Amino acid sequence: MTAGDAAVPSLEVRDLHKSFGALEVLKGIDIAVEHSEMVFVLGPSGSGKSTMLRCCNRLEEPDSGDILVRGDPVTGKGVNLNAIRQRIGMVFQAFNLYPHLTAQKNVTLALRKVQKMPRREADERAMAALSQVGLAEKAASHPAELSGGQQQRVAIARALALEPEVMLFDEPTSALDPELVGDVLEVMRDMKKAGMTMLVVSHEMKFARDAADRVIFMDKGAIVEQGSPDQVFGAPEHERTKAFLSRVSDH
Repeated sequence: MTAGDAAVPSLEVRDLHKSFGALEVLKGIDIAVEHSEMVFVLGPSGSGKSTMLRCCNRLEEPDSGDILVRGDPVTGKGVNLNAIRQRIGMVFQAFNLYPHLTAQKNVTLALRKVQKMPRREADERAMAALSQVGLAEKAASHPAELSGGQQQRVAIARALALEPEVMLFDEPTSALDPELVGDVLEVMRDMKKAGMTMLVVSHEMKFARDAADRVIFMDKGAIVEQGSPDQVFGAPEHERTKAFLSRVSDH
């Protein structure tokens, strides 16, 4: 990363299309996420939000369109997917931790297998990442000994340890009990303060309103509206946005 590439978005999605059989799920999505920006994507179930996110690191293969990280192609032939995925961290709804490994070993696994990092260096990087999410004292615990919120924070640490340029979050709190959600959101807030670039799919409206730089509303595979949180939540322009927000505003 050099000072000269500040003008290049950290993540860019251009004219992204994706269908599953006859169902057109993404209908030409365009998003640019600037360096250190937190962009929230809202929308009803089935609007294509998660599919769009999964296309960003090729967990789903787009039918057409371009995805770029700092101007480097994610899509197309000859892309080193392993290298690209180290630059794009992803946190899922399910924590996907290995139950037989401690928190620290869950975090070091990719460092050692993918980056071929020596054990000591991987352990140090893992401890730094666990400290970042407030779980250094749980390094020797197995997932079954952790709450859902703690497991999700380990999953965030696992992604952070690879030192990605962009973090994708796909409904990171939807599997958690309500009282555990706050700790995960606090970690995301800290990451934003530290300058991480984040694209977040979530139904946490209050958090989106408080923490996001920009909010995108998707429906039926298209971006209907985007703007600042005040603009989208306070004065939405489109009827579909208004209808969605009125349905979820009591949550």
